[in-house]
Amino acid sequence: MEKLTFADFDLPVKILDVLADLELFEPTPIQEKSLKPILSGRDVMGIAQTGTGKTLAYLLPVLKTWKYSKTGNPTVLVLVPTRELVVQVAEILEKLTENITARVIGIYGGKNINTQKLLFNDGCDILVGTPGRVMDLAIDNAISLKEVQKLIIDEFDEMLNLGFRPQLSHIFEMMKEKRQNILFSATMTEAVDEMLDVYFANPVEISLAKSGTPLAKIEQTGYKVENFNTKINLLEHLLKNDADMSKVLIFNNNKRHADLLFTKIDELFPGQFDVIHSNKSQNYRLKAMKSFENEEIRGLITTDVMARGLDISNVTHVINFETPDIPEQYIHRIGRTGRADKEGKALTFVTKKEEPSILDIELLMDKELKFNDFPEEVKINPNKIASEKDEVVMKNPAQVKLNEGGGAFHEKKAKNTKENWGGPSKRKAPKKFGANRAQQKAISKSKRKK
Repeated sequence: MEKLTFADFDLPVKILDVLADLELFEPTPIQEKSLKPILSGRDVMGIAQTGTGKTLAYLLPVLKTWKYSKTGNPTVLVLVPTRELVVQVAEILEKLTENITARVIGIYGGKNINTQKLLFNDGCDILVGTPGRVMDLAIDNAISLKEVQKLIIDEFDEMLNLGFRPQLSHIFEMMKEKRQNILFSATMTEAVDEMLDVYFANPVEISLAKSGTPLAKIEQTGYKVENFNTKINLLEHLLKNDADMSKVLIFNNNKRHADLLFTKIDELFPGQFDVIHSNKSQNYRLKAMKSFENEEIRGLITTDVMARGLDISNVTHVINFETPDIPEQYIHRIGRTGRADKEGKALTFVTKKEEPSILDIELLMDKELKFNDFPEEVKINPNKIASEKDEVVMKNPAQVKLNEGGGAFHEKKAKNTKENWGGPSKRKAPKKFGANRAQQKAISKSKRKK
């Protein structure tokens, strides 16, 4: 049986030429499955894991039917959760449309909104943006969403995880109801189901694999490790002894831990690693990603906020330096390797405290994680970082006796032990203004009795 090619999609020749320049000739399974449902005009819900070609799966059929907007308002809106994805999707679109007249604009928060308003002076056909910035520009009347015919939401589950539901709801209300909704997600969650029920009309579901199914081409193993500092020793050992770790993506659970790890790793491997998270400027993040993509650095340390915004080729290893709290995040993290036709490896460092999270991940995947023996030559560091230290548990205040002395419960000094036995008649009359009305009545009544 002959393999399907993009030429069989009956795409415009100008787009086929671009795909040929990019050496893309055969569609991935999700691209093949998505074409007819999207072209039918019905709402579509695609479930496909990272690295399967989702971006082209929705862009190619949309571009096949795209028409120039005479009014200058966008007819296609692509919403993505992170600034990095805005940049990447906009770059792909600009490449695909370089031979046609489509005006593509990418917008996201963190940039001067007035500067971004100027981008729309010459009109816009396809708008790519994060929900918050799209909503802000629409509220300011810098753009109109009334002419949007196709709404595309990529990484729908991550949108909801990041708390974008209010912005999404607001954007839906700004658009006309008669439109096509095209949604793609790596996992199917209850929150996604709820939004589908409220806002979308019986979407056709396209699914490559059950939600949570691990990518088959990724070898997943783990190490049981004492604590954060011992994890650093283990990471150092692996990086020094495994030459295959040439392009490594390392995930932490928060920015503070990512910065802490980078400080230690940079001392051990000067200039070989960089760190990116939401506190870093956009230019810094893009520069670091470019250096990593071009293999100018060996590795990148990051957080879950970045797990969806990274589209980097040939990542040899994903290391979960810390186990994610949300099981689905594990799928998104490891999906950064083993992309396209490549194989990948995912390593997870697990402390005793993180073991329940691993159980949740195994239940989601319906697969047990294989644990390697901890290397004997790796030194166990007993020193804990602040977040690992035991919390101080306070006694129940009700059980603390007031006469034990010390602190706020010491006995009163003699001069402060006087008791006031006087009634209203013994006190000075309150001033006319500002006096409590009840006090005034009590004093008047007392005087009348005398």
